[in-house]
Amino acid sequence: MIIKIEKDHSRFRQIVKGTIRKNLKKYISHTEMIGRRGKDLVSIPVPQIDLPHFKYGHKKVGGVGQGDGPPGTPIGSGDQDGGSGEAGNQPGEHLLEVEVSIEELAEILGEELELPRIEPRGKKNIISEKGRYTGIRRAGPESLRHFKRTYREALKRQIVSGTYNHERPVIIPVREDKRFRSWKEQQHPESSAVIVYMMDVSGSMGDEQKELVRIESFWIETWLRSQYDGLQIRYIIHDATAREVDKQTFYHTRESGGTVISSAYDLCNRIIKQEYNPQDWNIYPFHFSDGDNWSGGDTARCMKLLKEDLFPVSNQFSYGQVKSHYGSGQFIKDLSQHLSEEAILVTSEINGKDDILRSIKDFLGKGR
Repeated sequence: MIIKIEKDHSRFRQIVKGTIRKNLKKYISHTEMIGRRGKDLVSIPVPQIDLPHFKYGHKKVGGVGQGDGPPGTPIGSGDQDGGSGEAGNQPGEHLLEVEVSIEELAEILGEELELPRIEPRGKKNIISEKGRYTGIRRAGPESLRHFKRTYREALKRQIVSGTYNHERPVIIPVREDKRFRSWKEQQHPESSAVIVYMMDVSGSMGDEQKELVRIESFWIETWLRSQYDGLQIRYIIHDATAREVDKQTFYHTRESGGTVISSAYDLCNRIIKQEYNPQDWNIYPFHFSDGDNWSGGDTARCMKLLKEDLFPVSNQFSYGQVKSHYGSGQFIKDLSQHLSEEAILVTSEINGKDDILRSIKDFLGKGR
């Protein structure tokens, strides 16, 4: 019974994964799913899944083709006064909340977008010790006794000594027969990484633009967590000045000032220099803006900061430009004009929720 249940559960999980893959673009653009995120699981609303099964009726209750009447009598349409509402032409929507682990979600994302595995750069600086059973020995605690090996040794001893009775096959291990699993601590290097999210929160960046950033950054974080055992995230917001904030403030703050992008790049550079040695960390700065900047002079300073300070220490520098009715969209053009030959720079335009899937592939498809 347990084996059958496990098979049914495994089959159900495969059906759920197939449903998510089929509708990945729709799920990616849903903020409700992000709100249902727990520590290790995400709750996803999927259409009700009904597995095929037989339904048996009761005996002697009648049915189609039963009862009085000569052959060929038309079957009636039944009572017509059972309902009082108006007819509709749309099927009812039945949703089922399914919990999917972050690892499964990252796997689905990687398969559907054909994302390459990331090759970490630099030294792997986190060392964890993990216990592993590496062999068998003759001494040890009873909790580690290997029952199969112990039984085998006892059986061999009784056969060799002639005390084994096949008519009464009782095997009684003695001290010399006992075998124990040997335990050894092994060191495993783990790659560490940091994401530095930067976002323009000036007056031209409204709730719609921040919502696009929130959705996209969720999926970026989901993928990078599947690639690195240690992942830290830092949040920077900026208008005319920049400051580091927590996650809640990052996604829900809106200012009314102008935009000086170099203030964010300067703060990001200081954080990396003080806390994240590029020889030990894989560094991923992401900047989201509507493309407005205060002046051409500050744009020139941005190019200098990127080329001389941030590019040399980053695995990849990503710039996402979200469409705004009030933003000029100029900054992505400036990046293309001045830094188009820099392979470490990846830019993407996000005009709406339909662009999120493509933008994620833009950022994560390089395997850096």
